[in-house]
Amino acid sequence: MKLKYFIPSLVAVVAAMFTSCSDDEKPTYLDGLQVSQSYVSLDKAGGTTSIDVTAIGDWAVSGAPEWLTVSPASGSGNGSISFSAGAGEGRTAQLLLTSGDLTQRINIIQGIATVENATCAEVLAGPEAKTYRVTGVCVDNPDNQYGNWHINDGTGEVYVYGTLDKKGDKGKFPISGANGWGFGAGDVITIEGPKKLYNGTVELENVTVIKIVKSLVKIEEGDTQAFDADGGNFTVRLTVSGDGPYIDIPAEAQEWLGVTSVVKTDSTTNVNFHVAKNAGEQDRKTTVSFTSTSGSSTSTVTASVSQMGLSGTLANPFSVADAIAYCQTLSGATANNFFVKGKISKIVDKGEFGSYGNATFWISDDGVFNDDKSKDFECYRVLWLGNKKWAEGNAQISVGDEVLICGQLTLYKGTAETNQNKAYIYEINGVQDDANGIGSLAAPFNIAGVKAAIDNGVTGDVYVKGIVSSIAKNGEFGSQYGNGTFWISDDGQSNDFEAYRVLWLGNKKWQDGDAQIAVGNKVILHGKVTKYGSTYETSSGKAYVYSVE
Repeated sequence: MKLKYFIPSLVAVVAAMFTSCSDDEKPTYLDGLQVSQSYVSLDKAGGTTSIDVTAIGDWAVSGAPEWLTVSPASGSGNGSISFSAGAGEGRTAQLLLTSGDLTQRINIIQGIATVENATCAEVLAGPEAKTYRVTGVCVDNPDNQYGNWHINDGTGEVYVYGTLDKKGDKGKFPISGANGWGFGAGDVITIEGPKKLYNGTVELENVTVIKIVKSLVKIEEGDTQAFDADGGNFTVRLTVSGDGPYIDIPAEAQEWLGVTSVVKTDSTTNVNFHVAKNAGEQDRKTTVSFTSTSGSSTSTVTASVSQMGLSGTLANPFSVADAIAYCQTLSGATANNFFVKGKISKIVDKGEFGSYGNATFWISDDGVFNDDKSKDFECYRVLWLGNKKWAEGNAQISVGDEVLICGQLTLYKGTAETNQNKAYIYEINGVQDDANGIGSLAAPFNIAGVKAAIDNGVTGDVYVKGIVSSIAKNGEFGSQYGNGTFWISDDGQSNDFEAYRVLWLGNKKWQDGDAQIAVGNKVILHGKVTKYGSTYETSSGKAYVYSVE
């Protein structure tokens, strides 16, 4: 019978109530600056509430969080201010209304701020901004900057973004010391904090630690193991304070992963494993559990083990260095096709695709031509996508393109290369056809093309074209950071792809006096692209506006 982690039941319910003012609250008086209400309550379903302002001069409102819209945020003399928010619960904010050296505080409350015991699954499915109390296992050691980690209670896993220290302070998170909590992977933690949704990721933000139950077993070394197809041995070093450890290897992994010995000392227990050779093409991975018990208490920690499949396959293509090393063992062309992944570093004279339907170029792992047969691989007279001859109207290759080559390999006079006309470009910049561009300057991706490339794991710099459809809040280019954030689409009507913190023309920071981006501009972006949550976007700070109309 497998031993499973026991999660204590959640029984305590804590509620913190915010008391809003009544409708007939008297105005707050200050010479020269008055508000009809200093407490504003919004329904948790969302809505708008207004207050009156009486002032003898100019005034402005500051301190509004992202979820709250203030309109207008500034004015002169008497007027009214509206506060609007979408659906939410337990949200609070304190705004400052200033006029000259006069200041009024306006407190915003949406719904009743409550603390609710919940499972991770309930947090994931629950409303944003609600405060939850969760008990679960600390999956990974918190970082030393903010105290970021993951909590898992068996129903799901939630990302913790920020952990308050023992004094309740934010900032650098001390794991040890007078204000540190000292918890780590494997410990059972009870935390409390509000839910936030950030780019599709559910977070509990700036949590307070309520209770820590130290784990009976901890991994001191070896919690993550990765092997190539040849396999090998590894050791997981444990500290065990209860009985055990009891080791659980999933049944589907027992054919290739096994325990060779368990060696106990006074302070640690070393569990030694062997990973068998992988004769298949597919990667494989598993999670090994280590459990310790003491009386009615049970603790479990896990280690992850992964292994690559055979190299040179579609699932695990050769790197350029690996392909060159393999070719050095050949006495002729291979009978089977192999896959090689690299970046075009040089196109030989008249080597672009043309009337013969093939091309000749060099690739390397870093996209730099070294003029070194130990680092450069020649793609000799390879065919186009789909193993077809290139034809007029197809896109053209460029230096810097990331390609996946499929075909026979050979060694010709010491040069590792593809066998003439027996190989083709299987994929270029993450796509297998050029209908939506190939990410080159001559044929930049449209929105469908760049999304396909990202989904296929493109890592190189690519070109993306589109029309600016909207500019993110505070997303215009500014001199403070020199970058901008805006959305593009094929037609300029929808927000399909985010240009996230991109630099300006020439891959330089934007400066005062440079032109400004505007809705309707046709742009070409160049750089790295990624997917954050459900959002397709440029990698922060690693792309720029190549051109703008």
